[in-house]
Amino acid sequence: MTPEQITKSSADKVKGKILIVEDDEGMRFFLSEALEKEGYYFQVVESGEKAIKLFAQEIFDLVILDYNLPEMNGMETFTGIKDKFPDVVAILITAFGSKDLAITAMEQGVFDYFNKPLEIGELRVVIRRGLERAFMQREVYQLRSQLETDYSFDRILGSSKAMSDVIERVRKVATSDVSVLIQGESGTGKELVAQALYAHSQRSKGPFIKVNCAAVPQELMEAEFFGYEKGAFTGAHKQKRGKFELANEGTLFLDEIGDMPLVTQMKILRVIQENELERVGGEVSIPVEFRLITATHRDLEKAVAQGEFREDLFYRLNVVSVVLPPLRNRKEDIPILVKHFLGVYSEKFKKNLKGFSSEAMESFLQHSWPGNVRELENVIQRCMVLSYDKIMGNKELLEIYPLLAGSSREVSASASLQNKLEVLVSDAEETLILEALKEENWKRQETADRLGISRKSLQNKMKKYDLGSSD
Repeated sequence: MTPEQITKSSADKVKGKILIVEDDEGMRFFLSEALEKEGYYFQVVESGEKAIKLFAQEIFDLVILDYNLPEMNGMETFTGIKDKFPDVVAILITAFGSKDLAITAMEQGVFDYFNKPLEIGELRVVIRRGLERAFMQREVYQLRSQLETDYSFDRILGSSKAMSDVIERVRKVATSDVSVLIQGESGTGKELVAQALYAHSQRSKGPFIKVNCAAVPQELMEAEFFGYEKGAFTGAHKQKRGKFELANEGTLFLDEIGDMPLVTQMKILRVIQENELERVGGEVSIPVEFRLITATHRDLEKAVAQGEFREDLFYRLNVVSVVLPPLRNRKEDIPILVKHFLGVYSEKFKKNLKGFSSEAMESFLQHSWPGNVRELENVIQRCMVLSYDKIMGNKELLEIYPLLAGSSREVSASASLQNKLEVLVSDAEETLILEALKEENWKRQETADRLGISRKSLQNKMKKYDLGSSD
């Protein structure tokens, strides 16, 4: 059986795609027979030039290279492939090996190195390990690509001048390593900006650690940020790394930094200045190095003037500032956002709501949107779930979300003032609870504490508004 026949017969039972680059006919047959028995798909070429040309047409998981090839040796071939495919996994074989050649090959990225004659059992093990490495690298690449899609600039929606300026500023600063302070009202998309900064930074291969400073009780902040040693306090049964340590060589995103107590601000400042920390109950300084991104809905300059935020920390955070405009100041972006959320939730809920009437869209445009983009997204979700028509009219829209009636002045004539008030209050309460649940990752006790109500009361309200939970 020829190598060409072998590749065709094994194509249906692919375990990995392998390219053999070998000029010796006997060795080509030896390797082909070994790979055929293992069920691999493979191709065979006699020279480095042919290998590079074939690799440009078909991607292989693993390359087995003879060092002593005509015109272009195995290492030169490997370099030529690696220039275009940097994650290629290669095994180098030679009949005239040396320790220096082996060291050089490994330093330049060759996965493994063999001297002839080959021991087939050992070779099979190394091939399997090499393919595992290739598959792992491919998975990492796919995850990275998905990350870039999920956290891309395209998710920061808007064609208004205000948003175009924001997007341009974020693009410029993304690849640098400076600290960025993102400011804007709740619901304007501060976390989306932080994710885009991370995904397009030089640290995108490192961790992205998010902390909502407003959600961490003051008495737990030090342990949350710095970690603790076993036995540091009652309940510290084992060592735990804090958020700063987890973010090492990556990005730390401190959301709602404006709600951080002054005493914690001082300790945070020390870590930023010295790039080291000590765990609670520890005595050893641990070096940390990360990019810091912060966000707040508060006016930090005003907070500094009022003595509620440290001035020195503010200047450390505010190397570059990104200010997100509220939705009421960029209403030309509302149709774009509506179309986007319709697409997202029609797929998620398998509904056929195509859009809104011109009168309904006018209600969207007239509303002040105090909850900003998050409020708009919630409205579209509600419409998608409760709609039966392909195009929703204004009357149905106002029935689903009566808060829009305050702007459109189209409230049902049969509804009493008391009923209107009850509906509006109830709707506002539902929105508030839903936002708190999302911010606390649907953890009921934490959400109840955040809202200042009992867990039982929260459960009753969730039942009332038909709010599901992953908790």
